[in-house]
Amino acid sequence: MRNDFFSGLLSTISERGRTLLRRTSWSAEEKHDAAGAIELCEELLSGRGEASGTAYAREVLNTYRRLDVTERAAFFEALARKFGPDRDKVDQAIEAWRNGVGGAGGDLHFASEPLRQELFRRLNRAPGATGELVDMRTDLIDLKKDRKDLDSVDRDLVHLLSSWFNRGFLVLRKIDWSAPAIMLEKLIRYEAVHRIHDWDDLRRRIDPVDRRCYAFFHPALNDEPLIFVEVALTEAIPGAIAPLLAEDRQPVAIERARTAVFYSISNCQRGLAGISFGNFLIKQVVEELRRDLPRLDTFVTLSPVPGFMRWLKKADLPVTDEDRALLAKLEQPNWFEDTELSEQLRAVIEPLAAYYFLKAKNARGKPVDSVARFHLGNGARLERIDWMGDLSPKGVSESAGLMVNYLYHLDDIEKNHEAFANDDEVVASGAVKKLLKTEGRRLLDLRLS
Repeated sequence: MRNDFFSGLLSTISERGRTLLRRTSWSAEEKHDAAGAIELCEELLSGRGEASGTAYAREVLNTYRRLDVTERAAFFEALARKFGPDRDKVDQAIEAWRNGVGGAGGDLHFASEPLRQELFRRLNRAPGATGELVDMRTDLIDLKKDRKDLDSVDRDLVHLLSSWFNRGFLVLRKIDWSAPAIMLEKLIRYEAVHRIHDWDDLRRRIDPVDRRCYAFFHPALNDEPLIFVEVALTEAIPGAIAPLLAEDRQPVAIERARTAVFYSISNCQRGLAGISFGNFLIKQVVEELRRDLPRLDTFVTLSPVPGFMRWLKKADLPVTDEDRALLAKLEQPNWFEDTELSEQLRAVIEPLAAYYFLKAKNARGKPVDSVARFHLGNGARLERIDWMGDLSPKGVSESAGLMVNYLYHLDDIEKNHEAFANDDEVVASGAVKKLLKTEGRRLLDLRLS
C-alpha cells in the first residue's frame, strides 16, 4: 500500500513536470534516436527542478526503450565518451590534495566520480525506473561482449545497482500454489537449474506437504522476484536429483522430515548478474524454515557443478595418458549405463573434483566454480561430492553427472563465511579432504614415475 502511494505520487510529479515541459519548445516525440536520448540526458543533468527532472528522466527512459540495438549501442558509446569525470575538476582536486589542503581527499573523491553515475541516479527518479535500469543493464551485458570501451559504463551502473540491491532492502516471501498465476508463471520462466516442464511439474514442486518455495523481492520492483529458492523436506541428505523430482514419488510425512534440501536456487534478473545481494541469504531461509518446522536439524543443498566439464577439458592437469583416454569416454552417449566404465571413471573423477573445489582458483583467487563461491560466501561447508547425482543431459554435459551437498550449520555459518571472505578458505568435510589426499597421492606417483 505504501509503495502504491509513493508510485502514484511520483507519477503525479512526473506528469506535472511533463506539462511544464510541453509549454517549452522541447518535444519528446522528436527524440527518437541515440543523439536525441543523449540530448535529453544533458537536459536532465543541467536542471534543478524536481518535477521537470522527474519528467526528463521518464522521457529519457521512454526514448531509450524505442531505440533499436544499433542506436542503443550508440547511446552507451556516448555515455562512455561524454559522461566520464570532469578532467579539470579532477586535476584541481589532485593539486589541492598534493598541497595538503584540508578536505581535499573528499573533494578528489567527488571530482573523480563519472558524470554518468549522477545521470543514472537522476534517471532513477522516474516512476518504475529501477526495473528499467536493470533491463538497461541486460542490454549492456549483451552489447559489451568483446567491447572494452563499454566496460566503464557497466562498472558505474553495477556500482549503483549494488548499493540499491543490497540485502537490507530484500524481502523474503513464501510462494505456494495459492500464489497469483502471474507469479507462478514467473517461477516456471525463471527456473534456471532444473527446468519446470509444465503446470503439473510446478505443482509437484511447491504444493506437496514436503515442499517449500521462497522468493526474495525488492520494493522497487513490486512483484518481480530476484531469487527463487526451492526446498525439499527429506529424512536424510540426498545424493541425486532424480528421486526428488520423480512424478511418482511419495511425499515424506512432515513429522519424519529432518532435512531441508535447497535443490534449486535461481537468479531471476539477468540485468543483476554479477551483483551480490549480500551474504547470509540462505541463512534467512533456514531461519524461516526453522520457525515453521522446528524438528528440522539439517540444512543442505543439492547443487549442480556447471563448470566442471569445461574445467576438466581446459585444465592442464598432470594426469596419465591412461586417465586421459578414460576421461575422453565421457563424450560417449550414456556412458553411465556401463557399470564397469562408470566405476573406472569414478576412481579418476572424484579426486579431480575434490581438487577442482579445494584448489582450482580464478584470477581473483576464489574457487572457479560459481555455485561454490555463492554457497561458501553464504557460510556453507562443502560436505559431499555426489557421484552420478544428475544424469540429465544437462547434468552429464556440464558436470559429468556430479552434484554437491553444501551444509549450512547455523552455529558455523558466520565462521565459515569469515574464513572464505578473509582468507579464501574453502571449508570442507573430512570426506572431501580425503578425496583430495587421494588426488595428491596420484599426482605424486605421476611425478615420481
